[in-house]
Amino acid sequence: MRRGSCSRQPGACVVARAWTVGGPLALASGTGAYRRLSAEPGNGMQAHMATLELGVLVSGTGTNLQAILDATASRTLDARVRVVISNKPGVLALERAARAGVPTCVIAHGDYATREAFEDALLAALREAGVEWIVLAGFMRVLTGGFVRSYQGRIVNIHPALLPSFPGTHAQRQALTYGAKVAGCTVHLVDEGVDTGPIIGQRAVPVLEDDNEDSLAARILTEEHQLLVEVLQIIAADRMVVLPGDPGQRPRVVIKSP
Repeated sequence: MRRGSCSRQPGACVVARAWTVGGPLALASGTGAYRRLSAEPGNGMQAHMATLELGVLVSGTGTNLQAILDATASRTLDARVRVVISNKPGVLALERAARAGVPTCVIAHGDYATREAFEDALLAALREAGVEWIVLAGFMRVLTGGFVRSYQGRIVNIHPALLPSFPGTHAQRQALTYGAKVAGCTVHLVDEGVDTGPIIGQRAVPVLEDDNEDSLAARILTEEHQLLVEVLQIIAADRMVVLPGDPGQRPRVVIKSP
């Protein structure tokens, strides 16, 4: 597949309506809290519950992507995957997307002279596909602040640790090195740091005496699949509220009751 090339199933990537992306969280009057907003042509900005239009960024096997595809197919997740983009050609995640009839793109970071040029290509593909929310599902690139601001408050990441512990790469190895008794996974909004955005949900996984990095990672991954879909459905149901932090504190997420 050539540089920045995309493949589309017939009719699979038609954008039925335009969305304004950026600035998706607005202060709810009198509450001090932020709520999810979307824009529809002619209607201005308004809070609403709607199918999430997802773009999924991947770099590998795509098991978390598969969990999303299975949940949308079974209608347990109110979302559509508009495009799957990989920074590496030939990965299994692209095959998973193709089998599900989801458009795919390979945008190889090594083909671009700068991170900004690479991310400009990512943004162009996401916007062309009509993506409203981005999911980082094993995407092994750190995004710049410029990219994050383009989809501010609409990028979700899954990390194999109980943040803020063990951010960055090899989180399972870090947990074993430190002798942690409990590991797990975290779904969080992406900010301009590395694994520092507001936490939406977490699952704990006990560390067993005979665990190695692979065995611990496998048990955490099972929980990742469930947690990621659960969090995306919370967002689709408009149940996520991001509260601004007090002075010296970070923003935090509150989940509204169904």
